[in-house]
Amino acid sequence: MEEPKRVYQVWKGKNKFFFGGRLMFGPDVGSLIFTLLLILAPVFVFCALVATKLLHELHSYNAGYAILFLVIFLTIYVLILLFLTSARDPGVVPRSTNPPSEEFGGYESSASVEVGGKLSENLQFPRSKEVFVNGVPVRVKYCETCMVYRPPRCSHCSICDNCVERFDHHCPWVGQCIGKRNYRTFFLFVSSSALLCITVFSMSALHMKLLINKHATILKAIKESPASLVLIAYCFVLLWFIGGLTFFHLYLICSNQTTYENFRRRGGSRVVNAFDRGCTNNFVEIFCGKTEPSRIKLRSYAHQVVANFAYVSEKNGTVEDRRANVEEGVDIGNDILKISQRRDSVRAGEQIR
Repeated sequence: MEEPKRVYQVWKGKNKFFFGGRLMFGPDVGSLIFTLLLILAPVFVFCALVATKLLHELHSYNAGYAILFLVIFLTIYVLILLFLTSARDPGVVPRSTNPPSEEFGGYESSASVEVGGKLSENLQFPRSKEVFVNGVPVRVKYCETCMVYRPPRCSHCSICDNCVERFDHHCPWVGQCIGKRNYRTFFLFVSSSALLCITVFSMSALHMKLLINKHATILKAIKESPASLVLIAYCFVLLWFIGGLTFFHLYLICSNQTTYENFRRRGGSRVVNAFDRGCTNNFVEIFCGKTEPSRIKLRSYAHQVVANFAYVSEKNGTVEDRRANVEEGVDIGNDILKISQRRDSVRAGEQIR
């Protein structure tokens, strides 16, 4: 008897899973190797060729050991944040196995369905809804791939092929979407990387200054420690990128925007931000809010899963759970055909009367 498959084994998105579905990465998880090299290579050079010399030159109060410990601590902290950002569910909205049949009323429908689960043009029902969030109308769209109405601030990532709640962007540096469940760790990763970069830059510059004072010429100082000059140049260039990214996301947090929403507004879309509750409350929401549990049970058996269909409440724009049993081999076309036949029979009865 064939062993039943788990959800991560029949996953329709493009994600990659490790350790039996316990770790969930994006399809470009290989880019993490390059990111790790960008972090670890300069830290290794600093610890081996700069920090060891600072141990002797800053022997008073063990300042050299304090610098070495600080750099190692920041590096471990950055790597932990990178792992937490990359290896977890960013807030994927579970796919539905059926189109929203409750929306068919008053619209024409047929039994035609495209291969792969996407709805054909013959199935007519609203492609968007208008819901209210904090008294402001927000338009939510229907996703033909996932067959759900996306919650507010949700978007479908073309790289991972998933709908992600509070979608910010897909980050190739971490190989994962940035969304509702990993935005906090992503920001802490970027800001901590900037702090690590500043530390290595300033300590390398300090070492170079000590050598210049010792030899009285810059050339002799560079000749004795070329690694310090390389680290200064490397960190200076890198800091423009991650430092700018840190300040950009600080601005987004202050105004309660996502990167995706910010770029849309730049494109000329003048939409009122219904989620902005003031700078202080926005910071509290991001850094003090509880991380909601994942809505996808990757290690559950596929034939036993009860899907949490995303349904957008028209009262306040919140996401409610409408549960329906998910069985393997569901024939969506037959379901739609039954709806169409039922409506045709009702119409025929009305004509006879």
